[in-house]
Amino acid sequence: MIVRNLFMRQSRQLIALNRPAPVFTRSLSTEVASDTITQTPSVGSAEIAQSPVEQVIETTSTVPEPRPLKQWDALEKRRHKFNTLGSKVQESYDPENVLRNPPKPADVTLEMLLAAGTHMGHSTSRWNPQNSRYIFGIREGIHIISLDVTAAYLRRAAKVVEEVAARGGIILFAGTRKGQKRSVVRAAELAKGYHIFERWIPGSLTNGQQILGHCKTKVVNALDQELSKFRVDLADRPSIKPDLVVVLNPLENVVLLHECGLNNVPTIGIIDTDADPTRVTYPIPANDDTLRGTNLIAGILGRAGEAGQARRLKMAQEGKTTYEAVTARQLRLDPLTGTPPPGSELEKSERD
Repeated sequence: MIVRNLFMRQSRQLIALNRPAPVFTRSLSTEVASDTITQTPSVGSAEIAQSPVEQVIETTSTVPEPRPLKQWDALEKRRHKFNTLGSKVQESYDPENVLRNPPKPADVTLEMLLAAGTHMGHSTSRWNPQNSRYIFGIREGIHIISLDVTAAYLRRAAKVVEEVAARGGIILFAGTRKGQKRSVVRAAELAKGYHIFERWIPGSLTNGQQILGHCKTKVVNALDQELSKFRVDLADRPSIKPDLVVVLNPLENVVLLHECGLNNVPTIGIIDTDADPTRVTYPIPANDDTLRGTNLIAGILGRAGEAGQARRLKMAQEGKTTYEAVTARQLRLDPLTGTPPPGSELEKSERD
């Protein structure tokens, strides 16, 4: 019994050794099949068998490896193709473009004013009834300003600025709200005028001799060249007043507008639906709360002043002026009475 069981156990192991392996186990094996092994040609009388590892190395060495330069070129082509995917933006909004290159009055369009938000007014509960002729309608409890009226009044104000600059007048730009500093300074640079962006000092026009008497003044010729020989005669002259005032926020500068009215100085202002249009001489119905709209309007008026200054200088080079030449004697005379101011050297000489 013991011998028979031992023979059966040994026979089972022998049968397992002679049994072929399953197909899937052969596919997972890392050994090279025996039929793939080839014999090397005989060298002399001896034949040397080639190992499977040497055969694999020989077969792989015949395939040329890709060069790094070609791989880099292929990568760059894929990257360039990837960068071209997506939508192409032809035009984009640049907020600095209005300050760098403001449009001219002739280039004003309704689309430009609409994009700047100049049509948005205030709530209907805050409106001023005197602005009814500027209002187009009501949308969700907010007044909508007519852009046709805004464009017409803006062109008229630009024409006024151009003519004042062409005649050598002094233009003052005022904008005291937060964010209006750069637009006010840029408009004054274009029109060769003056600017105020912090606070208007009350009494600068009605009591200008006391507030602005220490400010430096100069006399220039038609080509804006300073005449130093008239510097002595400026001591007895009154303070200079602007010929035109442009206000970007009339609600905060009521005192400035009141003083301009007392001194007969024309004014231009952006009038919203809650402002009083009778406070300014040339109103521009528009939204005064949006910086994009105020920058656009200030840039357009600055361009108009630049055109007027260029026209004035061109006429001066041709020998034409829009005003009479001022002599030294006329500088010493009082502009109101036409007589020398009391206590001056001219008055003493004439008395003698």
